[in-house]
Amino acid sequence: MNIYFLVEGKSTERKVYPAWLAHLLPDLKRVSNYNDVVNNNYYLFSANGYPSIIYEHLPNAIADINDNGNYNYLVLCLDAEEVTVEYRKQEINDLLITDNYTLTNAQIVIIVQNRCFETWCLGNKKIYTKNPSDNPLLTYTRYYDVSANCPELMGKYPDFSTHAQFHEDYLIELFRAKKISYSKSNPGDVLKLYYLQELMKRVQNDPTHLLSFQSFIQFCNIIKSKI
Repeated sequence: MNIYFLVEGKSTERKVYPAWLAHLLPDLKRVSNYNDVVNNNYYLFSANGYPSIIYEHLPNAIADINDNGNYNYLVLCLDAEEVTVEYRKQEINDLLITDNYTLTNAQIVIIVQNRCFETWCLGNKKIYTKNPSDNPLLTYTRYYDVSANCPELMGKYPDFSTHAQFHEDYLIELFRAKKISYSKSNPGDVLKLYYLQELMKRVQNDPTHLLSFQSFIQFCNIIKSKI
């Protein structure tokens, strides 16, 4: 079992996905070059953003995988941002069909982070401060309580240009209230097993929450059964 991960983020996903895969799939070992896979290995490439992840790096990844011939899956992980999960998936499928990009022996799996990676991280109820008293966290909570409601359904606070900017700042403020820190370059506690476990507990208790995160966990469960 060999997997090629193509992730959007230039810092966060490049650090978090390997940490989470070590927790979820400890028998899957990372290699530093895509040609080094043998058995139960994965390679991870950071595309440094959208739209290059789709229009530049996805075709390159398909070519690499077909040339290597030893991969089972290509997993594409990227943000929905200001569009829907379905729209982003259709954008990818349209490119594959229009330009006739085909994987010879591997299967493509598309994980769309709705709205962004930080949205998933807002699902940890343990980092939520009950009855926050300081702004902007108090204002954010009054706007949308992510401890009770699905973070993926949260809108965009008027002070922000995009959903992703707001969701990231909300997460930063939740961490700050706990006297810890989060940034894209230093995800901190998000890398740890307990944090991932809290997200998994959230979707077990609230199966309608974090549906795009659930798609990642479901994929990992499939791989675990095959290793």
